[in-house]
Amino acid sequence: MDGPKAVQAFGEALPLWSTVPFAGMLLSIALGPLFAPRFWHGHFGKISAFWAAASVVSLSIIFGQQAAAGFLSVLVNEYLPFIILMGTLYVISGGILITGSLSGTPGSNTALLLAGALLANIMGTTGAAMLLVRPLIRANAHRKNRTIVMIFFIFLVANIGGALTPLGDPPLLLGFLVGVPFFGTLRLYPHMLLATSFLLMVYYLADRHIYKVESSNPEGEKAMRTGVANGRPFRVRGAQNLIFLAVAIGAMIAGAKAHLGRIYFPGGQKEISEVLRDLIVFLMSLFSMLLTPRDIRDENGFTWFPIKEVAIIFAGLFIAMMPCLAILQAGTRGHLGCLVHAVRSPARYFWATGALSSFLDNAPAYLAFFKTALGNFYPGMETRSAAMLLVRQHPAYLEAISAGSVFFGAFTYIGNAPNFMVRSISEESGVEMPGFTGFMMKYSLPVLLPLFVLETFIFFR
Repeated sequence: MDGPKAVQAFGEALPLWSTVPFAGMLLSIALGPLFAPRFWHGHFGKISAFWAAASVVSLSIIFGQQAAAGFLSVLVNEYLPFIILMGTLYVISGGILITGSLSGTPGSNTALLLAGALLANIMGTTGAAMLLVRPLIRANAHRKNRTIVMIFFIFLVANIGGALTPLGDPPLLLGFLVGVPFFGTLRLYPHMLLATSFLLMVYYLADRHIYKVESSNPEGEKAMRTGVANGRPFRVRGAQNLIFLAVAIGAMIAGAKAHLGRIYFPGGQKEISEVLRDLIVFLMSLFSMLLTPRDIRDENGFTWFPIKEVAIIFAGLFIAMMPCLAILQAGTRGHLGCLVHAVRSPARYFWATGALSSFLDNAPAYLAFFKTALGNFYPGMETRSAAMLLVRQHPAYLEAISAGSVFFGAFTYIGNAPNFMVRSISEESGVEMPGFTGFMMKYSLPVLLPLFVLETFIFFR
């Protein structure tokens, strides 16, 4: 037995307990930074390795070569391309330095938020957030109440802005790597247009009110005048990285369209064009490191820790989630058939994917419900073939999964990797940021929840 039949048989045979390491990994990511931050940051590599090993060892003992081949295929075809691109975007964005500042008025902040949201589709939400977070903080240094601008920065630049391309947000990149066309995510432009317009309007009206209150006393008025007078236009250093970025994007697009044959390895296969794509993308990160003056990265506060953390944690995630995704891909004949049967409409996919994205992480949430949809419509079919059929025959379901994972990633600090990074940098710079519960109660629930209801009513009924 081989090919799709083997995939389906493996997914049908996997017991439900094989998803325990994946659940443990997700809970560790969600709860570790909140309740044991010092322990988590000191030992997250060991925790990731533990859950990955638990999955590999237990399933290899029972299923032998079939399980080993599944784990190897996931690492070669999904994890390596994912971390190569994420690392390259991180390195390139860290080599671009924006100096100077805007005046920190509601209008200029709104313009910067819009620019960041659009830029996120090219540099990724992590890249755009890391590029603009410090200039935005500097632009508002003279203001007393800066929390709201950083909250909406998380909403727009670190999450919702990255909805249009696979480069924008990790969930969409994973979709691209398993068969969704590169430009398929452009179908989300009306969803993103509504969300971005809504959030920019709410932000501008709220911040304009705050700005007026701050300017209503002599001391505040003096600070505002000083801030506006000291505002300087942006200047960009390290612009050569834009060339490296363009080449990396071109390689991603070309690698998806070119067909140069395949390389076979135990348990799987890989397109030669995809190997060349990953090599070119990786080379762009090397060129960026070699050709960017070190002082630019120093001024940007560039360190390897964030991407190192992502690489280690996602290695554990990809390994631990393999059995879960195989079960989902088996459709109603797998041990999660009740979930596949229950999630039937686009609206349910939107909210189910969103709920998981909010409190765990949006990348595995996307894959879980993407595989659920494939198992629902095309049980047992090879992933790439099924993905193409889903795009052509049931696009509303893919749009719901994509929008749910990207949009709901903004709902909590743990919904998407850049959220915590922006919070940490903001607090280090003296910006008062709400805690986990305060973020939800003061901002996510009153602002994002009505937006998501509106999105459902308009697009996913």
